[in-house]
This record gives sequence, C-alpha cells and structure tokens, in this order.
Amino acid sequence: MARKNDILIELNEKRGFKKSRDLPIYMLLLPGMLLLFVFHYIPLFGVAIAFQNFIPFKGVLGSQWVGLKNFEYFLKDQNFWRVMKNTLEINLLEIVFGFPFPIIFALLLNELWSSKFKKTVQTISYLPHFISWVIAAGIFRSILSPSSGIINVFLKNVLGMQPIHFLSIAGYFRPILIIAGIWKGFGMNAVYYLAALSSIDAQLYEAAKIDGAGKWRQTWHITLPGLKNITIVLLVLQVGSLVTIGFERIFLLYNPLVYEVGDVISTYTYRLGIEQVRFSLTSAIGLTQSVVNFILVYSTNRLAKAVAGWSLW
Repeated sequence: MARKNDILIELNEKRGFKKSRDLPIYMLLLPGMLLLFVFHYIPLFGVAIAFQNFIPFKGVLGSQWVGLKNFEYFLKDQNFWRVMKNTLEINLLEIVFGFPFPIIFALLLNELWSSKFKKTVQTISYLPHFISWVIAAGIFRSILSPSSGIINVFLKNVLGMQPIHFLSIAGYFRPILIIAGIWKGFGMNAVYYLAALSSIDAQLYEAAKIDGAGKWRQTWHITLPGLKNITIVLLVLQVGSLVTIGFERIFLLYNPLVYEVGDVISTYTYRLGIEQVRFSLTSAIGLTQSVVNFILVYSTNRLAKAVAGWSLW
C-alpha cells in the first residue's frame, strides 16, 4: 500500500512538472490564439449583415431583416456571373501553370552539387515573396510601359515594331497576371518542397543506383512519392480557394479596358461595397464564397484520400 502511494505521489509530481514545463509553450501560443479569436471568430457576428438591409448608423441590431433578398439579387446579376467566370478561369490557369512550377524548380535546385550556389539561387528566388504587391505591380508596369518599358524599347529599337499597350489588351492581361503570380510566389512555395526533399532517406537513392535505376527512375519512384504529402496539402488549399483570388494583384494591374477578362469577385465586391456602399450585398457574396470554398476543400480532401490514400484529415 505504501509503495502504491509512493508511485501515485511520483506520478503527480511528474504531471506537475510537465504542466510547469509546458506553460511557456502555452504562453507563446496565447497571442496567436487571441489574434485568431479577435479577427476570425468575433467578426462572425457580422455575417448577419448578409441577411439585412444594413445601415451603418442603425447598426446590426437596428437594421431591417430582408432574408435571402441579397443572395437573390447577386445570383440574378449578370455582372456577378461574369466575374465568377473570370475568377474560376484565372484560378484554374494558376493551378495548371503555377502549381507545378515550384515543384519543378525544387527538383532542379535539389540536383545542384554546390551548396553555396544552391543557397544563393534559393535566396534570390524567394525574395519577391517579401515584396508587397504595390511594388511588384509597379515593377511590372515599368517593364511593360509602352513608352519606357524595356520590352517595348526592345521591340521598337531592335525589331522596329510599334509599342504594345500590354496591360490594356484583354488577350495579354491574364498571361501577365499568371506570370506575376508565379514570379512572386514560386520561390517561397519551393521551400516547402525542398524541406520535403531533405527528409527523403538517402539510402533509397543508393539502393536504386545499385539496382541500375537512372536519374529519371529515381525521380519517378523515390522523389515524387516523397513529395506526395506536401503536394496534396498545397493542392487542397489552392483548390479550396478556387472562387477567391488576391485583390491587390488584380486591382493594381487592371483597368476598365480589361474588365471583361480581369474583373473578379474581389474587385466586384470592392466596387459594390466601397464605391456604391452596399455592405449587405458584399457580405452576402463573401458568405457565399466561404461556403463554396469549404465545399471545395472538403471535396478535394475526400478525393485526395480516395485517389492518393492521404489527406489533411
């Protein structure tokens, strides 16, 4: 009996030590949890605006309830379906052309023998990620300027062509948008794949070499399967935001001449909410986007589990 009591006292002491040891970790976690609660959970109260004829001076409690009238309005609006189509097409183009790019870059970078050169290239590649879209858009506008842009200067002085207003031509706008997105994001996305590549056991490659497998077979049977998990995670997240697109990139690069192919849901809601002061309508659109994104994330996750045998949850 005494031995049992000693064991219980020892266990309680260990539990107490564990709690005291984990306390600093919980304290570090607290600011992030508070930010999440303040900026993501408290604003959920504002979802009620989507079902109201919201008037700022009356507030949420004083505004008139209109039910699904706001949802009915934008679902019948021709302009909404135009911007929805643009949003889906641009995001699909980004998945097709932008998603494989960091994977290919990481695979090529991983083959470099010089670690110093490898780190230099990696650093240069993810520097654009830390540049704001205001600066990035300014860089692209300068490069594509019809009067002083380096591309038009080359076309005029070397090829004898007339200057091209790239950002004012609908056919050029989407490719420029995709290239800008790839340039700004591929370096940081490649970091995730490089981290996954570093965790692959080197003995697998040695065994493959002994069995006579070349570089292509090693990549196909060892490297790519090693990237499966992180690829599925990033793909699920990207597909989950299929009806959402970054506002800054579009807003800073587009103009009325390319609205037909460049106007997306975020810029459409900006004009409704800020310029026309229709907060209820924009809240209804935002809520619809969130519901659709949730369905896409859930469906893609289930599909990944069925096809690849691995998922987020």
